[in-house]
Amino acid sequence: MPEPSSTDHPADVVIAGGGVAALEAMMALADLARDRVRVALVAPEADFVNRPMSVAEPFGLGEAQHYPLDPIAADFGASVVHATVQAVDAPGRRVVLRSGDTVAYDTLILAPGARALPAFDDAITFGVPGAAAEMRDLLAQLEHGEVSRVAFVSPTLAGWTLPLYELALLTARHAAAAGVEAGLTVVTPEARPLEAFGETVSETVGGLLAAAGVEFAGSTSTDIVDGVVRLQPSRRVRETRVVALPLIRGPRLEGVPAEPRFGFIPVDDHGRVDGLEGVYAAGDATHHLIKQGGLAAQQADAVASHVAARHGAPVQPAPYRPVLRGMLFAGDARHFLQEPSGSAPVLWWPPTKIAGRYLAPYLYARDSTAAPGPEPAGFIRLDVPVEEPGIAAARAPRPAS
Repeated sequence: MPEPSSTDHPADVVIAGGGVAALEAMMALADLARDRVRVALVAPEADFVNRPMSVAEPFGLGEAQHYPLDPIAADFGASVVHATVQAVDAPGRRVVLRSGDTVAYDTLILAPGARALPAFDDAITFGVPGAAAEMRDLLAQLEHGEVSRVAFVSPTLAGWTLPLYELALLTARHAAAAGVEAGLTVVTPEARPLEAFGETVSETVGGLLAAAGVEFAGSTSTDIVDGVVRLQPSRRVRETRVVALPLIRGPRLEGVPAEPRFGFIPVDDHGRVDGLEGVYAAGDATHHLIKQGGLAAQQADAVASHVAARHGAPVQPAPYRPVLRGMLFAGDARHFLQEPSGSAPVLWWPPTKIAGRYLAPYLYARDSTAAPGPEPAGFIRLDVPVEEPGIAAARAPRPAS
């Protein structure tokens, strides 16, 4: 471990990425390490996009807001290099950009996110560019009777299935408001709805699906041929249209260890990348099964605490111990999903889709429609600790080619 940095010679910390994990790590370092580090974000995007809100866009219930990265970084004393990291030269302690230029570092945090790939042909892949417009077209076709049945399909457990339930419930609400009947089915490898949240939440979501007239087909692997959803165990569901979540794959950066099948970066409980001194990773690029903004933020906090201590801050590094929180758009009201342990409201603060220690309050305070302030009276925080297996340990059925 290097000598602790002095305030006269701060360590250069490079964070590769501009998403939830990258910004959470940057904000946490500003709090924990302060002037012991000099932080630079390396990200190809001009904006941070609040992607969890994209599910509301086709239904006119909200939008995925864009926040320019440069002023966010400036608020926390960091700089931004608008470029794509292509490789890591660990012996030389530098990242190689797509342009061929390099950026030197004392410590590197990899948070480039994951790649989203379509799982099926002739399906709306929600989570890739253009999906919101395709969903709006589908809703119009339902209204006009051009489409009568829709399957909402998760091709694998690796990722985050909550948006699939939101899409199904909101589509059911839309169809009911339009006065049309629609046969809607959720198809997923999960044994029960949103099983990661535990039995109580699963039963609640199952009740929401049933009340909305949405069928649940769980414990399945899936293939789609000529508009027929073929499930394993043997079953067929004929559908007119399919809305699917994407397959999630790792970034596969040159010079960085990756799992051979999916390309995710293996890390330990502090986010350290095996075999690369001074290199950490956080968020969707890592090997953890569940890809969710709140968990990415928690992992980034664990990384930041270790990095801060590495550079002399009086911080006891805290390992990543994931606690699952989620907000479900379910029609007329928002449902906050956690494993209840009493009769108190199931909430956290601030009430945003991304439950991050630093990022969530920052974004909430910037929302002109929000009312930042202390937690409301009677607030009780209820959490769901999860044991996250790696991708390789997950049941990850692949669609047939």
